[in-house]
Amino acid sequence: MKKHEWRETTDEGETRIATAIRHGGKWKLRSRLKSEPEWVETTDISLEDLETLHELVTNKYQRRRAPYEHVLELEALIKAAKLRK
Repeated sequence: MKKHEWRETTDEGETRIATAIRHGGKWKLRSRLKSEPEWVETTDISLEDLETLHELVTNKYQRRRAPYEHVLELEALIKAAKLRK
């Protein structure tokens, strides 16, 4: 199981915490606002989150902390998400 975390600021100025987990060959995302106690989990990851995750995993791959296969999987997921739009 691989876990990747990041934080970002929403348009309203709140901090959003996101965690992407790859387990069993599938990616799952859970996120929450810093002010909220409950996590929201989803398997249908938005294009924006996929692009952020791709950048994060690519950086980790360059430091030899993530396999290249994960980078390729995310590129395929981004391509599929763009086709759905």
